[in-house]
Amino acid sequence: MQRAAVNPWPWSVAMGYNQGEIVSGHTRTLFCSGQTAMSAEGTPQHDGDMAAQLALTLDNLEAVLSEAGMSLANLVRLNVYTTDVDLLFQHYGVLAGRLGAAGVAPTTTMLGVTRLAIPSLMVELEATAVA
Repeated sequence: MQRAAVNPWPWSVAMGYNQGEIVSGHTRTLFCSGQTAMSAEGTPQHDGDMAAQLALTLDNLEAVLSEAGMSLANLVRLNVYTTDVDLLFQHYGVLAGRLGAAGVAPTTTMLGVTRLAIPSLMVELEATAVA
């Protein structure tokens, strides 16, 4: 087995984790760390705006996938964590639209949580992709 770090931004390495890892064998599998509405500098964005946080979270997930030579079309698993399930469902079209445009319907789990690592964040996406 071979592993390769995927980090489109340097701030996470300083915090002790990779944005993703490629594990190679018979196929390429990318395990993505939870992505949130963080700027490229590691600053939380869009306090109180679920739709904007979800859109940026997807942008960040796509950046990790792209850095690994993949796209949303390669997703095989998506875990969605949110501090407000009802509010997320009001904006779920943001997520469903992007996945639909990519022609993918990955296995998905959505969990309501008390809070995320940074209190102002409301949604986090954790993904697995295979190429």
